[in-house]
Amino acid sequence: MFSYILAMIPAWQDAEEVLQEASIVLWQSFDQFEPGTNFWAWSKKVALNQVFTYRKRAKRLPIPISDSFITAVTEEYSDQADDLDSELEVLAECVEKLTPNERELISACYEPEVTIRQAASRLGRPEGTVYKSLTRIRRSLLKCIERTISEGGRR
Repeated sequence: MFSYILAMIPAWQDAEEVLQEASIVLWQSFDQFEPGTNFWAWSKKVALNQVFTYRKRAKRLPIPISDSFITAVTEEYSDQADDLDSELEVLAECVEKLTPNERELISACYEPEVTIRQAASRLGRPEGTVYKSLTRIRRSLLKCIERTISEGGRR
């Protein structure tokens, strides 16, 4: 979110202030967010409104920013978010193609605050073997994602 705001407000401190204000608005209006919808899109709209509020308040910016520039930035971020959503969908499809043992390994290793050593111990496998398996699975997932996208499966 900060990089999104910083792209429209060139001064780091001002962008931090707008981020704080956007965070407060998000927190205060969270009950208006509809579960199941795109949180990132909703939060970007809130941040954009805070950018416009900041621009109205600011008497002088170090670098003048046009509305067309802000529009271009928001469109670029929207495109990137759409791409990310597509890539995450493809990743989920590719994970489903893994064997049950591979999915179990991925799940064990990507649990929050669990180290590879802890996951290996839990799975009863040597740590080095787990690292090698993870590397192989990651490569396999990357190839699957690239193949699916290049075949027009997403995007």
